Order: sequence, then structure tokens, then C-alpha cells
Amino acid sequence: MATKSSIDHLNSFLRGEISAVETYRMALDKLDANSPARAELVANLASHEDRVQMLRSAIMQCGGEPVTSSGPWGVFAKAVEGAARTFGDKSAIAALEEGEDHGLKDYKADLDDIETDQRLLVTSRLLPLQEMTHRRMSTLKKQLS
Repeated sequence: MATKSSIDHLNSFLRGEISAVETYRMALDKLDANSPARAELVANLASHEDRVQMLRSAIMQCGGEPVTSSGPWGVFAKAVEGAARTFGDKSAIAALEEGEDHGLKDYKADLDDIETDQRLLVTSRLLPLQEMTHRRMSTLKKQLS
């Protein structure tokens, strides 16, 4: 059993991942069907969906109750949706890249605050996946500039 603090951190990560899923879904709904960015967004969406499942499973294994919504992170998803609708693909990609950057910082910042088993999950699985989705959006942002 993990401590309440570790479970709280995992749930915080889960809220961020749920928000990322919501954000990518909204961005894909607004993205032009023929956009060259579509494949990258679909790949990142799938990666974030996988992380949601990993985190839910880890929280339950720790004896915790996984959160079911993005909470305050949902505001970010709405901002990306507005950017995509108002300013187009480039702005949406820039906002998605900023969200990926924030997720990367969150995982790294909280590493010392979680227990060894949960830290291993973050360092061996979640963080490498976050780095990959961040890299994908950074590259796409540069290509669209």
C-alpha cells in the first residue's frame, strides 16, 4: 500500500493525462481533415490514453481511488479548443506543445515526492512516453512555423 501522498501525486498525474486526452480529442475535432498534423495528434492521443490506464491501474494497486475527471486541467483543454477554432492549426499545435511541456515538468517535479514503486512507474514508463509526445509536438510546431 502506498501512502496517501503518493496516491495524491498519481491522481494529479492522472488529472493531467485525462486533460491531455480531452485536449487532443478537441484539437482533432477542430483540425482540418487533411492536415498533415493529424497523424501526430492521433499518436499522442493514443499515448495519453495508455497513460490514463496505467495510472488508474497503479492507483488501484496502491489502494487508492482514481479520479474520474481532469478537474482544473479541463480549463486548458477548453483553451486549446478555442485556439484551434479561432487561430487555426499552428496555434492549436503550439498550445498542445505547451501542454506537453507542462506535463513533462509535472512528472519531473514530483519524482522525489512519491514512493519507490510509483517512482519506478514514472521514470521507466510515464516519463519516457511524456518525453516522446513532447518531442513529437515540438517537432511538429517547428515544421509548421
